[in-house]
Amino acid sequence: MSYETIQFEMHRTVGLVTLNRPAQLNALSLTVAHEFRAAFSEARESGARSIVITGAGRAFSAGGDLRDMQRMAETEGNVGAFFDEPLKLLHECVLLIRRTPLPVIAAVNGIASGGGCNLALACDLVVACESARFNQAFIKIGLTPDCGGTFMLPRLVGMHRAAELMMTGDMVDARRAYEMGMINRVVADDDLMNEALAMAAKLAEAPTASIGRIKWLLDASATSDFAAQLDLEHKAQVQSGQSQDFKEGVAAFLEKRPPKFVGG
Repeated sequence: MSYETIQFEMHRTVGLVTLNRPAQLNALSLTVAHEFRAAFSEARESGARSIVITGAGRAFSAGGDLRDMQRMAETEGNVGAFFDEPLKLLHECVLLIRRTPLPVIAAVNGIASGGGCNLALACDLVVACESARFNQAFIKIGLTPDCGGTFMLPRLVGMHRAAELMMTGDMVDARRAYEMGMINRVVADDDLMNEALAMAAKLAEAPTASIGRIKWLLDASATSDFAAQLDLEHKAQVQSGQSQDFKEGVAAFLEKRPPKFVGG
């Protein structure tokens, strides 16, 4: 499939989705949202067992496209036009990351600001290069966070740190983001894609159906009480125990050989 704002390619069993608006620092627009969803569909159809998201050029994503917002306001005569369909579609992209039953890794190659930051945080794992920077830029222009930031960030760094980051819009470098628990790993700039793709390839060899259930359980844990979460764990365990991958995992253990999982 041909894209205007996204690049998609397969690296064996890893789908690589690249935000491809380098001149605009990969700002998020209506077109980006449509093509992002299409790229995820193409990844699944192409047999991807894990997905990496990154940005072209010197940014992961600078967040919502302010020029796009201004154009829509002038064209439609409505200052809030961008916050209707485009923002809803961007939120669908974040939900797609969470609901895709495959491991999704963000490879943050530069600035990840506002909605771009929260797009990365919505991924299951976040790897950043040393020069990467993160911030909740919304307050700088009088907005409140979107793309799930108020859900993900406090769970990663705690309520008080999340409040500070969102209320100040201060920039956080990759090392500090790692120390705060915001991201999983910091690597040298030149090693970013190799590290992210290697991590994705490792997860692609895992029982990905179980990874999908892990994602579901982790998301549910945010609102479940302990007893309810135990019930969900039981349900997921039963499903996993009936899977081909469980049978293969047990057989491989007993036969003292590496398992060959198929994601089913």
